[in-house]
Amino acid sequence: MIDAATPEIHDDARARSNVLRLAAAQALGGANSAVIFATGAIVGATLAPSVSLATVPISVYVVGLACGTLPVGMISRAYGRRVAFIIGSGAGAICGLLGAIAILKASFALFCCATFFGGFYGAVAQSYRFAAADGASPSYRPKAVSWVMAGGVFAGVLGPQLVQWTMDIWSPYLFAASFAAQAVVALIAMALLSTVDAPRPAPADMHGGRPLLEIVRQPRFVAAAICGVVSYSMMNLVMTSAPLAMKLCGLTLSDSNFGLQWHIVAMYGPSFFTGSLIARFGASKVVAAGLALEAIAAVIGIAGISAMHFWVCLVVLGLGWNFGFIGASALVLETHRPQERNKVQAFNDFLVFGLMAVGSFSSGQLLANYGWSTVNAVVFPPVVLGLVALVMAGFVKRRAMQQAAAFPDPAI
Repeated sequence: MIDAATPEIHDDARARSNVLRLAAAQALGGANSAVIFATGAIVGATLAPSVSLATVPISVYVVGLACGTLPVGMISRAYGRRVAFIIGSGAGAICGLLGAIAILKASFALFCCATFFGGFYGAVAQSYRFAAADGASPSYRPKAVSWVMAGGVFAGVLGPQLVQWTMDIWSPYLFAASFAAQAVVALIAMALLSTVDAPRPAPADMHGGRPLLEIVRQPRFVAAAICGVVSYSMMNLVMTSAPLAMKLCGLTLSDSNFGLQWHIVAMYGPSFFTGSLIARFGASKVVAAGLALEAIAAVIGIAGISAMHFWVCLVVLGLGWNFGFIGASALVLETHRPQERNKVQAFNDFLVFGLMAVGSFSSGQLLANYGWSTVNAVVFPPVVLGLVALVMAGFVKRRAMQQAAAFPDPAI
């Protein structure tokens, strides 16, 4: 529980208005990542000097995510979230243009540069979920986060279909038109985000709050960060490898696009009710369910290499990510005061995407050298770590509540 030194004025009507805009922006921004994940490893295998480097463009995207998180927090803190949103969508447009040029020029380095800008856009898009909670009442915050993430359902349809409709337009330059179309989508998102009601923070909010080290040492934050890292990085590890693994197993691009489409739908579809589940059962239980689902997805991935095995694995993996990541985000919201939110949220995302970037670079090597089953087997130890962190945080919280009940503060 947070002892807020500065009371926050709650305005759920304003929050609901922002949620609608941010959910739409989430759909458009999600198309950016969908295009990259659907095509990155395949384009990488075509342009890279070795097939073991095929997933490097997607890993560079994750590096862009990690590198973007702290600047996004600083920009939001100094100039307001809306400015950060517009800068991010501009980076998305640059990603699309550079990606198309890289494919036309057969430049692996330029393609990696494009995905880096796509990652920065993704870092900004990740902050939409926290922006939705700004000014909302405590009871509405989990729902606001969840409903904005639900916008990704449409990204699950838009992104892969964008690839399907455009991939052969500039034949023989496969996917070049897909990236050009993605640039247009990013510009549409920019226009939408310019209408979000996110004013520049008050001077008091820019300098108040506890030191960051004090906040992140809380067991609740530690558990939230670990579970966020595990849920996202394990999902990314398997999803990054899946399109190339399907190709190596003799499956078609249509099979790959279909699997990725339903994976993204599964990632965001439950968001329509994840917030309600968190409100009813608590964030920790929802996170635990998500981590368990990611482990089940790995078991399915190990069980076979048919198209159906890949599709079911990706769908269950998406469900696990939804519960794990949204639940972990809700836990983060419990650890900071209003004036501390930008720095704490940015630091949390830096941890999530920074550590995810480290793991992402290993996905191509794992797949090329050890196979699809090993990629899935790697999921199990981190999932166990996340579950242990949740149990420990819950124990510390219960102990603190027992001590508070036994020795009440006489000043209250």
